[in-house]
Amino acid sequence: MTLPRQGRLAGIDYGEKRIGVAICDGDQRIAGPLEIRHRQSESADETYFRRLAQDYDLAGFVVGLPVHASGDESAKSQECRRFGAWLSEITGLPVAFFDERYTSAQADTLMAGHGLTRRQKKDRRDMLAAQVILAAYLESSSAEESPGALEDEDFP
Repeated sequence: MTLPRQGRLAGIDYGEKRIGVAICDGDQRIAGPLEIRHRQSESADETYFRRLAQDYDLAGFVVGLPVHASGDESAKSQECRRFGAWLSEITGLPVAFFDERYTSAQADTLMAGHGLTRRQKKDRRDMLAAQVILAAYLESSSAEESPGALEDEDFP
């Protein structure tokens, strides 16, 4: 699904116990980590995501889609797709899926050298993975807008 080109988006790193959440600015240029949502009941999670959408005036969600190195989808991919459909249903917002291969490793790289304990890294990994997913989505969608060729008269 295509998301609006303007407005805040939330990046989601879906997990059975924890969901990493990241958010971008309204111009969709900068993504930053927001928080970790510790899963509760479906109704509590519904309240959380509805409030998130409202409080941040979201235009949509980007949900990380776990796929094999080959690009093939797995049972976990289908679980994420069901979660994305549920998220769209409860918030009324569009959801796009984006390849999340290696995002946890990238999140670990972002935390390297910061003197964090193993526990502190675990507590931050999911929201940083969400940031990586969202930033990669923003980068890939902005790449579709080519600035065009420079003409000779553009140079002195």
